[in-house]
Amino acid sequence: MSHIGKKPIPIPDGVVVEVSDGRVTVEGPKGKLDYISPKGISVNVKNKEIIVERKSDNRLYKSLHGLVRSLINNMVKGVTSGFQKTLIITGVGYRAQMKGEHHLILQLGFSHPVEFSPPPGIV
Repeated sequence: MSHIGKKPIPIPDGVVVEVSDGRVTVEGPKGKLDYISPKGISVNVKNKEIIVERKSDNRLYKSLHGLVRSLINNMVKGVTSGFQKTLIITGVGYRAQMKGEHHLILQLGFSHPVEFSPPPGIV
C-alpha cells in the first residue's frame, strides 16, 4: 500500500497557498493554479506545509488521498520551476542539431533530413 497521501508537501519561498471551501489556490513566480478537491478529502496549510487528509479508510477515499496529494504537489512544482520535457534520441543514424536559433534539423531514418522550426521557448 502506498503512503504517498500521508507525506506533507513543503511550500517553497515565494509560493502562496490558499485553501477555502475545498478550493486550493497555489500562486508562485511562474503563475497561478487552482484545484477543487473532492468531498471527503481535506487540505490544510500548517507551518509552511500542505497536509492532505481523508475522512475515512474507504477504498475510494484511499485512492483519492494519494491522487489529490500528487496533484497539489505537481501544482507547487509547476508554479516554481515550470514544465520541462526532454527528448532523448537513441539509435544508430539518428541525430538532431540546431542550425541558428530557429532551425532544427532531425535525421530520423528517412531518406532526407527533416527540417523543423520549433515554437518559441523550445531549446
